[in-house]
Amino acid sequence: MLLPLLILMAVGLCYGVLQGKFGSAVVVAAMVSSRSLLPRQAVILAAVGMGLGAYVLGSAVAATIAAEVIVPGGISLYGVTAGIAAAVVWNMIGLYFELPVSISQALVGGLIGAAWVESGPQSLLGPGLVKLVLGLFVSPAIGVIAGYLTVKVAYALTAAATPHMNRWLQRAQIAISFVMAMAIGSNDSQKLMGALVIGLVAGGVFTTTDVPLTIVLFGVSTTMIGSLINGWSLIRKLGTKFYKIRPIHGFGAQAASSATILSASAFGLPVSASQVVTSAILGAGSADRLQMIRWGVVSGILWGWLLTIPTAAVFGAVLAPLLKGF
Repeated sequence: MLLPLLILMAVGLCYGVLQGKFGSAVVVAAMVSSRSLLPRQAVILAAVGMGLGAYVLGSAVAATIAAEVIVPGGISLYGVTAGIAAAVVWNMIGLYFELPVSISQALVGGLIGAAWVESGPQSLLGPGLVKLVLGLFVSPAIGVIAGYLTVKVAYALTAAATPHMNRWLQRAQIAISFVMAMAIGSNDSQKLMGALVIGLVAGGVFTTTDVPLTIVLFGVSTTMIGSLINGWSLIRKLGTKFYKIRPIHGFGAQAASSATILSASAFGLPVSASQVVTSAILGAGSADRLQMIRWGVVSGILWGWLLTIPTAAVFGAVLAPLLKGF
């Protein structure tokens, strides 16, 4: 049993690093694009904020993943490993094609596919799935609306301001970016912790789905490592290809993203940080005019989102029996 457990933790390490890489990109993109911070400074700020958020802002999301999605005994240690591995594989594909696919959605899809092939649809808990759907699919719409409204309000409050106001907005964006990094840490890192707990319970290491400190520290460490690696191509896509992000857009998008993700974390709703932030950036830009957004780039990203859960579910369903046989 030792080798399967080591493989689970190794796959979890890969997932955590990738998750940190994606999370760091969405925190850093708007700051770099609006010239609030230099790229290296922004990456360090993101890493510290995400690690701190994962550690201090509770474990409600981890509890949702660990106890409310799959019935106890509905997935084996191999199935959990396959689910996490499916998310890693799909996100490596996303990185290759420079698509900001949701690693959170991929994890959910991978676990569902593995549990389904091992124990059938009765292994899935309806209320937990509803919670997942609400968190993952409603939050982007909220991000668009919140980004739009935040920039509109900011324009109204600064209507009589001089161009010097941009400097103040850049400073405010640094502060709100740190809050957003903490928010992402409180949600994204928690999903990995929850999945690892399911696997370790299935492997007989833990007897309950409570998240111990060792797993919290593992999640924090892998997230921070991934944050420091970061993905510059993804940062460029988020920061420059939708439209030219000015300080007011960056501040509005990140304030809206922070509020959305923190609210979801407080209620234990798993959300995709990349989806929320991307949506908020679009909402912030549409507050100026819809024509300034490059909708061709947006449609490519939407396809990546739509394909993520079913593709990862198939990967999880294929990998689970393969790992068990191995």
